[in-house]
Amino acid sequence: MATVVETDGEFAGWTTWKEEPFEYETAGPFYYKVDEKGPVAAFRVQRKHMNAAGVVHGGCLMTFGDFALFAIGHEAMEGAYGVTITFTAEFINGALEGELLTARGESLRKGGSLSFVRGIIHGEDGRPVLNFSGTIKKRRKST
Repeated sequence: MATVVETDGEFAGWTTWKEEPFEYETAGPFYYKVDEKGPVAAFRVQRKHMNAAGVVHGGCLMTFGDFALFAIGHEAMEGAYGVTITFTAEFINGALEGELLTARGESLRKGGSLSFVRGIIHGEDGRPVLNFSGTIKKRRKST
């Protein structure tokens, strides 16, 4: 899948998948990069991400967690297209509008067609927001 490096704004130098309209346009935009600690995904919480209780909607957190699976496991994909076949999440804390959320984790195992990844989303103050894990299956992109 083609990646794009952002050139402007808060996430200049970060990478995204602009060809993923749901993750980039609707739910996101979400970004990732690799720094000295490894892969990290991030997004700035906007009004559209909130629920009526004043915290980030759980569906948004799970969508970002799914994005982070691929950000964390992208090297194991070796440039192949992948789909999520399992995803598990535990909500730990709420997140607020305007907050920068980040996700870090690790690839637990890379097989021939399956990769196993886990991670955690943190708020700006370092508090855990969502714990997640999932399995990615490599596949050919449908035409």
